[in-house]
Amino acid sequence: MINWRAVYGLACCLAACGPVSAAHPGARAAAVGNITLRVEVTGVKSDRGRVHIDLCHQEEFLKDCPIAGDARAVKGTTVVVLTNLLPGEYAVQAFHDENSNGKVDRALFGIPTEGVGFSNDAPIKLAPPKWSDAKFSLAADKTITLKLRFFL
Repeated sequence: MINWRAVYGLACCLAACGPVSAAHPGARAAAVGNITLRVEVTGVKSDRGRVHIDLCHQEEFLKDCPIAGDARAVKGTTVVVLTNLLPGEYAVQAFHDENSNGKVDRALFGIPTEGVGFSNDAPIKLAPPKWSDAKFSLAADKTITLKLRFFL
């Protein structure tokens, strides 16, 4: 027998929490906008795995970002589309998750063994890129292109 009182209580609790993006595990509640971002990731070396992107605000950059998406890897260029975005300043960080383990694999000294890339093709020198090099404004539907880089 279904305990409808418990079901009603759970439904009320979920409704009070507001919308939550399912794009990223542990995503926080977020407002829903109407902007679409299309990210063309070039330099994909194989059809194995997935290409993952995070869309980050400044305080989240180079960390886990609540807005994320992925697509099956396509050798050459893979397109990942994010929808229902709000206007603002963002940066994209991307990687080719060739073994589909959900993380960037690294070698000795933390050097990525899978391709990584950032919006504006922000330079990766002896340190991760700077926010100021990777940021872009999103005010309407937009397409950006970034190139994956491989270090090993």
